[in-house]
Amino acid sequence: MFVVANLVIGIGQALHYILNIYIFIVVARAIISWVNPDPYNPIVRFLYMATEPVLRYVRRVIPIVSGIDFSPIIVMVALFFLDQVLIQSIIDYGIRLKAGMP
Repeated sequence: MFVVANLVIGIGQALHYILNIYIFIVVARAIISWVNPDPYNPIVRFLYMATEPVLRYVRRVIPIVSGIDFSPIIVMVALFFLDQVLIQSIIDYGIRLKAGMP
Protein backbone atom coordinates (compact mmCIF):
# COMPACT_ATOMS: atom_id res chain seq x y z
CA MET A 1 0.00 0.00 0.00
CA PHE A 2 2.93 2.35 0.59
CA VAL A 3 3.82 2.15 -3.10
CA VAL A 4 0.39 3.49 -4.06
CA ALA A 5 0.68 6.15 -1.35
CA ASN A 6 4.08 7.25 -2.64
CA LEU A 7 2.70 7.32 -6.19
CA VAL A 8 -0.22 9.54 -5.13
CA ILE A 9 2.13 11.86 -3.22
CA GLY A 10 4.49 12.00 -6.20
CA ILE A 11 1.67 12.86 -8.60
CA GLY A 12 0.48 15.59 -6.26
CA GLN A 13 3.95 17.07 -5.93
CA ALA A 14 4.52 16.93 -9.70
CA LEU A 15 1.23 18.77 -10.28
CA HIS A 16 2.26 21.31 -7.64
CA TYR A 17 5.51 22.02 -9.48
CA ILE A 18 3.75 22.22 -12.85
CA LEU A 19 1.27 24.77 -11.49
CA ASN A 20 4.09 26.81 -9.96
CA ILE A 21 5.98 26.87 -13.26
CA TYR A 22 2.83 27.99 -15.07
CA ILE A 23 2.29 30.73 -12.49
CA PHE A 24 5.81 32.01 -13.22
CA ILE A 25 5.03 31.93 -16.95
CA VAL A 26 1.88 34.00 -16.38
CA VAL A 27 3.86 36.48 -14.24
CA ALA A 28 6.51 36.78 -16.97
CA ARG A 29 3.79 37.36 -19.54
CA ALA A 30 2.25 40.10 -17.40
CA ILE A 31 5.63 41.78 -16.92
CA ILE A 32 6.50 41.78 -20.61
CA SER A 33 3.09 43.24 -21.41
CA TRP A 34 4.19 46.46 -19.68
CA VAL A 35 6.81 47.08 -22.37
CA ASN A 36 6.66 46.78 -26.12
CA PRO A 37 8.32 43.39 -26.66
CA ASP A 38 9.64 42.15 -29.99
CA PRO A 39 6.89 39.79 -31.25
CA TYR A 40 9.47 37.71 -33.12
CA ASN A 41 11.54 36.95 -30.03
CA PRO A 42 11.24 33.20 -29.30
CA ILE A 43 10.79 33.76 -25.56
CA VAL A 44 8.01 36.28 -26.12
CA ARG A 45 6.34 33.96 -28.62
CA PHE A 46 6.53 31.06 -26.14
CA LEU A 47 5.03 33.16 -23.35
CA TYR A 48 2.17 34.26 -25.58
CA MET A 49 1.50 30.75 -26.91
CA ALA A 50 1.58 29.22 -23.42
CA THR A 51 -0.70 31.76 -21.76
CA GLU A 52 -2.98 33.24 -24.41
CA PRO A 53 -5.59 30.42 -24.50
CA VAL A 54 -6.21 30.70 -20.75
CA LEU A 55 -6.03 34.49 -20.64
CA ARG A 56 -8.31 34.82 -23.67
CA TYR A 57 -10.96 32.67 -21.95
CA VAL A 58 -10.77 34.82 -18.80
CA ARG A 59 -10.98 38.00 -20.89
CA ARG A 60 -14.19 36.74 -22.50
CA VAL A 61 -15.73 36.20 -19.07
CA ILE A 62 -14.34 39.37 -17.46
CA PRO A 63 -13.63 42.13 -20.01
CA ILE A 64 -10.81 44.66 -19.79
CA VAL A 65 -11.84 47.57 -17.54
CA SER A 66 -10.45 51.08 -18.20
CA GLY A 67 -7.57 49.65 -20.21
CA ILE A 68 -6.41 47.40 -17.36
CA ASP A 69 -6.27 43.68 -18.04
CA PHE A 70 -7.05 41.76 -14.86
CA SER A 71 -6.92 38.34 -16.53
CA PRO A 72 -3.36 37.44 -15.35
CA ILE A 73 -4.32 38.23 -11.75
CA ILE A 74 -7.48 36.15 -11.98
CA VAL A 75 -5.58 33.24 -13.54
CA MET A 76 -2.90 33.38 -10.83
CA VAL A 77 -5.52 33.44 -8.05
CA ALA A 78 -7.29 30.47 -9.66
CA LEU A 79 -4.01 28.56 -9.93
CA PHE A 80 -3.13 29.30 -6.29
CA PHE A 81 -6.60 28.11 -5.30
CA LEU A 82 -6.18 24.89 -7.30
CA ASP A 83 -2.80 24.34 -5.72
CA GLN A 84 -4.04 24.84 -2.18
CA VAL A 85 -7.32 22.94 -2.50
CA LEU A 86 -6.95 20.24 -5.13
CA ILE A 87 -3.24 19.48 -5.15
CA GLN A 88 -2.88 19.67 -1.38
CA SER A 89 -5.86 17.32 -1.04
CA ILE A 90 -4.15 14.80 -3.31
CA ILE A 91 -0.95 15.00 -1.27
CA ASP A 92 -2.87 14.72 2.01
CA TYR A 93 -4.71 11.68 0.68
CA GLY A 94 -1.37 10.04 -0.16
CA ILE A 95 -0.11 10.80 3.34
CA ARG A 96 -3.25 9.25 4.83
CA LEU A 97 -2.76 6.17 2.66
CA LYS A 98 0.81 5.89 3.87
CA ALA A 99 -0.33 6.12 7.49
CA GLY A 100 -2.85 3.34 6.91
CA MET A 101 -5.97 5.48 7.26
CA PRO A 102 -8.64 5.34 4.51
